[in-house]
Amino acid sequence: MDVAHSEVFYAGTPVACRSCQARHGVVCGALSDHQLKELGRHSLRRKVDAGAEIIAQGAETSFYSNIMRGVVKLCKVMPDGRQQIVGLQFAPDFVGRPFVRESTLSAEAATDAEICVFPRNLLDRMIAETPELQRSLHDQALKELDAARAWMLTLGRRTAEEKVASLLHLIATHAEPQAAISTAFDLPLSRAEIADFLGLTIETVSRQMTRLRKRGVIVIENSRHIVVPDMDELEKISG
Repeated sequence: MDVAHSEVFYAGTPVACRSCQARHGVVCGALSDHQLKELGRHSLRRKVDAGAEIIAQGAETSFYSNIMRGVVKLCKVMPDGRQQIVGLQFAPDFVGRPFVRESTLSAEAATDAEICVFPRNLLDRMIAETPELQRSLHDQALKELDAARAWMLTLGRRTAEEKVASLLHLIATHAEPQAAISTAFDLPLSRAEIADFLGLTIETVSRQMTRLRKRGVIVIENSRHIVVPDMDELEKISG
């Protein structure tokens, strides 16, 4: 796992932060240049292989992180060992829950990823000192709540085709932070994981992917690479 310090600065905003996808995200976007410098002095860039655990459920964590590249899946493990994927995070999302030491979920890299890691004690102090950061985190929590409620609608009321289309549209609109919409992307989840996430069987997921392909809504170039010729049609099908 490669690690590199972010310690080179111009006057004002740190150099590493200027081209960072998370610069205007929930945390860093609410910090002053002075706070960014302080955070940067204690931050580490980490490359995380697909399948590697970033945060373990039930573990006490001493750090937070911003996703710089890649996709992270959030999972809940039940007492009998079964696991449920409950969410996906993309760059420049914030990973962690302020002021709660023990993680209620596990966070695992769904693809090869890169994260920026910083000490939770330092950020907790900045949260206490910075009303704008408090508001930003509060707003983000409300957005996540709205997204969770919207996903409950997807799981509870939408057809299998709408569910699969909704997931493809979610990935297409979030996988590449440099662009508002990506018309070509690699699926960050296997067919089994998609089935788990959507509450479907693997066979149903495969049938719906084939159906979308035959209708010309998507092109499946290999098992993971998807091209979307008509994003409007995909959004329409997703409901």
